[in-house]
Amino acid sequence: MLLSCSGEIIKYFSLGENKINLMISKHIMTFKSKESRLLLILGCFFVANTVLAEFIGVKIFSVEGSLGISRFNINLLGVPNLSFNMSAGVLTWPLIFIMTDIINEYFGLKQVRFLSVLTALLIAYAFLIIWGAMHLQSSDFWVNQKINGQNLNMNNAFSGIFGQGMWIIAGSITAFLVGQFADVLIFHQIKKITGEKYLWLRATGSTLASQLIDSFVVIFIAFYLNPQYHWSWQMVAAIGLVNYAYKFLIAILMTPLLYFVHGIIDRYLGPELSSKMIKLAGRG
Repeated sequence: MLLSCSGEIIKYFSLGENKINLMISKHIMTFKSKESRLLLILGCFFVANTVLAEFIGVKIFSVEGSLGISRFNINLLGVPNLSFNMSAGVLTWPLIFIMTDIINEYFGLKQVRFLSVLTALLIAYAFLIIWGAMHLQSSDFWVNQKINGQNLNMNNAFSGIFGQGMWIIAGSITAFLVGQFADVLIFHQIKKITGEKYLWLRATGSTLASQLIDSFVVIFIAFYLNPQYHWSWQMVAAIGLVNYAYKFLIAILMTPLLYFVHGIIDRYLGPELSSKMIKLAGRG
């Protein structure tokens, strides 16, 4: 046994410095392989769009007004004059769910869950830093400024834009995690039934289901449980349904983009590596 170990040690050191370094480098993530670079790009894009959605989401915009059409003024569940007033965060959420499905397709359920938890922690970290920034003493010359011809208190504007309430932050992070976990689980369940065919079915189907959950969880926590608002369940249900109707339509319209991104990745990886990764990802 001792002779065998000694032989291995002698053999190891006889390789030379260059070969030893080569052996070590194989165990270190260098992002030189196609699959590692792809995961880095997709992961960064996923995190960036999610964090961005949190910050721009404070703006509420009118879908009808942005399209230059009359407001629908829907009456639903006893709630009158509902129209498509959406958080600006919906601009990036379709891209987030496409990235979710693409990462799920090529890297599997565990990678998506890891990225989702990491992103939720980064969002919480970002809001913690913003909270600290809000409590810094403002410089006198910066506070009162004229923007687009209007006098503006920059400190109040900063707090108004970035100072989202804890209920809204908690609702947003919870809805994100629940929606993501539902998305990846439904994606894999559909894939087990259909195999590698029908990408549109598992991607769009999982997105529609997860968005249904996301649409109601965030409103329920941020506006129903929140004592500052305490909306009725009719208000939560009505606004949730209106929001989901918008997300449903966008998810359907984004399906061609999913195939476009899938095609680019297949060409980048090559048919053999692409097929191998998809099969390995399907095992969970």
